[in-house]
Amino acid sequence: MMKFSRLLRHAFTTPLAVRRAFPPSSLARITQAIAGSEERHNGQIRCAIESALPWSYLRRDAPARQRALMVFSKLRVWDTERNNGVLIYLELADHSIEVVADRGIAQHVGEPEWKHVCDLMREHFRRGQFETGVLAGVDAIGARLQQHFPVEPGSRRSNELPDTPAVL
Repeated sequence: MMKFSRLLRHAFTTPLAVRRAFPPSSLARITQAIAGSEERHNGQIRCAIESALPWSYLRRDAPARQRALMVFSKLRVWDTERNNGVLIYLELADHSIEVVADRGIAQHVGEPEWKHVCDLMREHFRRGQFETGVLAGVDAIGARLQQHFPVEPGSRRSNELPDTPAVL
C-alpha cells in the first residue's frame, strides 16, 4: 500500500527541483566529466535525473531501483559493444541514487562497490552539493571502468551513448 506521505512528496517534487539542483551549467560540467572519463576507458557512463517517479510506479509502491532498471533499458545503456554501460539514476523525491551496470562490467565489479559509489554521492547530496556528488560518482565509476576496460594504445574508442545527462 502506498504511503500518503510518499504520494505527496512525489506530487510536489516537480521538474523545477531538477533545475534547481542541476542548472544548465551543472549539466554541462557533468557532460564534460562523463566525456573526459570516457577518454580513459572503453566503457559508457550515462546519467539520468528524474524529479519524481511516474504514477504507475507510485501506484504499486515500486522502489526507485525498478525505475532505474527501466531507464537503463529505455536509454539503451545495455546496448553497448562490450556490455559495459553504467547508469547513474537519481530520483529526487525519494532521494534515491541507483547505479545499474551492464553484465560486462558487473562481472568485474560487484554490488558492494556500486553501493559505495552511491554512498559517496549521497554524502555530497546531504550537503546540497548535487553537482559535486554526481562528479564524484562519475569519477569513481570511471576508475572502475578504466581498471577493467582500459583504452588500448593506438585504438580508437567510440562514444556509443550520449554524455549529456537525461532529465526525465
